Amino acid sequence: MEALQKKHRQEQKELQSRITQKKKSATKKTRKGVNDECEHLERQLKDKHDLELSELQEGPDLTADFPNPNQSSDEPDLEKSPGDSIGSISLSGALVTSTEQTKRPNRQKARLARRAAEKEAAVTQAAEEAAELPNRRDQEREAMRGAYLLRDLKEKEIRPDGHCLYAAMADQLTDANIDLTPKVDIGKIRHDNQSTEAGYKVIRQVAASYISRHPDDFAPFLEQPLEEYITSIRDTADWGGHLELMALAQAYKVNINVIQGDGKVEKIECNKQTSDKQLWLAYYRHSFGLGEHYNSLRRAS
Repeated sequence: MEALQKKHRQEQKELQSRITQKKKSATKKTRKGVNDECEHLERQLKDKHDLELSELQEGPDLTADFPNPNQSSDEPDLEKSPGDSIGSISLSGALVTSTEQTKRPNRQKARLARRAAEKEAAVTQAAEEAAELPNRRDQEREAMRGAYLLRDLKEKEIRPDGHCLYAAMADQLTDANIDLTPKVDIGKIRHDNQSTEAGYKVIRQVAASYISRHPDDFAPFLEQPLEEYITSIRDTADWGGHLELMALAQAYKVNINVIQGDGKVEKIECNKQTSDKQLWLAYYRHSFGLGEHYNSLRRAS
C-alpha cells in the first residue's frame, strides 16, 4: 500500500507540473480549452488511482484450503467431500493436489461494468437537469433589453470577432465626436482616417501603448510577460477585456459604462473627476457563438 501511495503522489506531482506549464503557455484565446483539458487530465488520473487502490484493497481471493496441522502429510484428507476436489494417492503414497476448481468471476470486469453504468446514469441525469434549465441566451437578451429601455439606449451591432471590444470603442468615440488621437502622450499612433472599420486598429494601438507606458498598473494582473501581452493587443485578433478598457478610459479621459448580461452596469472611470464623457458598451456571455462579445450602445432619442 505504501509503495502504491508513493507512486500516486509522484504521478500527481508530475501532472501538476504539466498543468502549470500548460496554463502558463495559454493565451486568452486558448485559456478555456486548456482549463478543460487540465480538468480532464485530473479526473483521468483520479479514476486510475481509485481503480488501483480498489484492486489493492480487495486483493486476491484467499480461499485455498490449508493442510490440517493434526493430520500427517502422508495421509489423505478423508473428510473432504468428493465435489471439493479430485485427488488421488500415487504409488508412493504422496497426495496429488486438485486439478479442477470452480472458476471464479472476473472482479475487474465487474467493477469496470459497474463504473460504466454509474457514469452513464450520471450523464443521463445531467442531460435531464440541463433540459429543465432556462435558456441562458434568452435570459441574457431579456435582461439587456430591459437595461436599454431603462437608460434610453439602443444597440449598435458590432461584428462578433476578436476585435469587437476595440471596434465598439471606436464607434463610441466617433459617435461622441471624440478624436481617436488619445488625450495623453503615449507615443506616435498611426491612423489614416477615423472610420469605425479602420478605427479598431487605432484603438488597439492606443491600448497597447498606454499599457506599455504604465507597466506597474497592469503587470501584476497578467498571466504572461508584459511585452508578449502588449504584442497580442497590438498585432493579433485576441479578445480585449477589463484591463484594456481601463487603459482606454485613461488614454481618452472618458468614463466607460459596461452593461453586463444580467442587466447590471460596471463603471470604469478615468482619474479625471471632471470628465462628463460617458461611453456605453454591452457585454454578452451567452448570446454569441464565439463566446464573450461587446456591442456599442447609443442614445435611442
